[in-house]
Amino acid sequence: MENLFSYGTLQMEQVQQDTFGRQLTGKADVLKGYEIAKLKITDKKVIASSGTDIHPILKLSANPNDIVYGICFELMPDELLQSDQYEVSDYQRTKVVLQSGRSAWIYCSP
Repeated sequence: MENLFSYGTLQMEQVQQDTFGRQLTGKADVLKGYEIAKLKITDKKVIASSGTDIHPILKLSANPNDIVYGICFELMPDELLQSDQYEVSDYQRTKVVLQSGRSAWIYCSP
């Protein structure tokens, strides 16, 4: 299993159905040292799934005490690859350690 920390549209039921063919279950968690910015999306499939062209994106923060709340989902390895296809090229997948101590993937700005 792979852990994926979601702070945005991957928490939406429609996005999960379109991306994974099922609704995900997860646990609330926190990511320290990051902040959320906004990103304009142009991919029509992603916009149709999420219902918006403005998506959140994680950025490293200058303040290590900044926190982002989200949900840590457990995915099968092939589902992680499916999430890569959903996220546009403006996002980079990176491994982090969450406040809970779990290691998880995030999508953030390069």
